[in-house]
Amino acid sequence: MPDADTKYATALLKPGTKAPDFKLKTAEGKTFKLSSLKGKYVVVDFWASWCPDCRKDLPNVIRMNDEFKNKGVAFVGVSFDTDKDAWTKLMTKYGMTYTNVSELKKWHDTEVSKAYGVNWIPSMYIIGKDGNVILGSVLSDKVEKTLTELTAVKKVIPGTTEKLTINGSMGKLAAIIQKPVLAAGQRCPMVMILHGFMGNKGGQLNELIADSLQKHGVASIRFDFNGHGESEGDFQKMTVLNEIEDAKKVYDYVAALPYVNSIAVTGHSQGGVVASMLAGELGSAKLKAVVLMAPAAVLREDAIRGSVFGKSFDPLDPPEGVEMFAGKKLGGDYIRTAFSLPIYETAAKYDGPALILHGTGDRVVPYTYGERYHQIWKNSELQILDGFDHGFSQNIYRADAMVSNFLIKELCK
Repeated sequence: MPDADTKYATALLKPGTKAPDFKLKTAEGKTFKLSSLKGKYVVVDFWASWCPDCRKDLPNVIRMNDEFKNKGVAFVGVSFDTDKDAWTKLMTKYGMTYTNVSELKKWHDTEVSKAYGVNWIPSMYIIGKDGNVILGSVLSDKVEKTLTELTAVKKVIPGTTEKLTINGSMGKLAAIIQKPVLAAGQRCPMVMILHGFMGNKGGQLNELIADSLQKHGVASIRFDFNGHGESEGDFQKMTVLNEIEDAKKVYDYVAALPYVNSIAVTGHSQGGVVASMLAGELGSAKLKAVVLMAPAAVLREDAIRGSVFGKSFDPLDPPEGVEMFAGKKLGGDYIRTAFSLPIYETAAKYDGPALILHGTGDRVVPYTYGERYHQIWKNSELQILDGFDHGFSQNIYRADAMVSNFLIKELCK
């Protein structure tokens, strides 16, 4: 899907280009040369205090600096301010501690803007240790995603991974449990990770969340709903209601494990709807925390409208099967039960801690559906990610961090 780079980053230097060196003054009057940072990854952020989009993005850039400064990454701000006082005041206001330089000239009069093809701000570059451009973008989330991949250190996570099956509502469910190292008699929290419509227990985001939790002493279980992945059952017979029954069976299984002391649930898309209704039915005494990622409560309106993923049908007289993708058919029972599914009414019974994560760029499920969950759950946090799509592809690592950090905070108090 085209993003802002296709419109605003067209003149930026391409990957592999030698990054032009520059020598500019800091606010303190010291001379700074870009080439002095050779041997490190360098992020160059072009901005200005008078730029509303820059001010909006600055907290994200500052957070990134804090995250990566000890991982061999140096941040450099290049301001297009002409007023030194305005420049320095904003730096102080936002707590910008990394190197900032400026020519104190109008943007398009600066040599550095011409050298780097900066026709839009904020614009950012990642420069490699060899001094060549790795990425030029107007999207800080894309920069963060690339930095995460560049600085990743592969480590074996202590613990175990077990494949198993659990009796579900329509047959056996294929599952994976990741468990941290536990001493004899030690117990830990468990998180149920629920996938979305036509998804499965795999997928990068699910795996990242499971790994992040395991690193912090929290176990997780991922499983395929009936008719999905490696689980038994016919996809055409799948409904949200029998997925809730699947989730209850998994809950009962992990609740009986001797090493589990508390349980939370997170779900993406339709899995988010299942997680929310499961929470409403079980309550906060049984589920210590809930995280919904792009919860697809739109599924009821889709059924009423008679359209799912562009496939149309008569909602008042649904067929026994609607052709979907990969030879799968959506069953008539799914449509009939979704037509009057009490999603929010059931979810509203949950009163424990919750996080709702949604992106404004989600074209599958508008973020207003996430906002409604926040309205009915008074003990919830809402995180709206600007421009993020349904799968958080703009920066899947950020989605993982937000989900995992919330669950770890709630479960490891």
